[in-house]
Amino acid sequence: MIDHIGIAVSDYAKSKAFYERALAPLGIGLMMEVTPEQTGDGSYAAGFGAQGKPFFWISSSSAQQGRTHVAFTAPSRTVVDAFHRTALVAGGRDNGAPGLRPHYHQNYYGAFVRDPDGHNVEAVCHMPGGQI
Repeated sequence: MIDHIGIAVSDYAKSKAFYERALAPLGIGLMMEVTPEQTGDGSYAAGFGAQGKPFFWISSSSAQQGRTHVAFTAPSRTVVDAFHRTALVAGGRDNGAPGLRPHYHQNYYGAFVRDPDGHNVEAVCHMPGGQI
């Protein structure tokens, strides 16, 4: 199952304002923002969603222009680890080793790889202790 997806935008403030207004009729709102210090690449990110969960993200990262980010839900942290190992063997490039990302939430355990075209692919487990 797809957990969330993200795109890079050319004008973060303009795009954030656009999505705040355009998605409101769908019941989708701004759930959280991530600072440049938290992203680690100097970019801002905004997560839009509903019922307490962001599932659509925009980013100001110029390094991400033309690339997509897609995250798949994993049933356990062990599966996140296996995804990362297997993706690297399959030809992916490491973009973030498996581990907790508490700036999203305290149980966010994810791993990131770049596919052959440079898209950022992630596996994530949200559950405490890593099990669904």
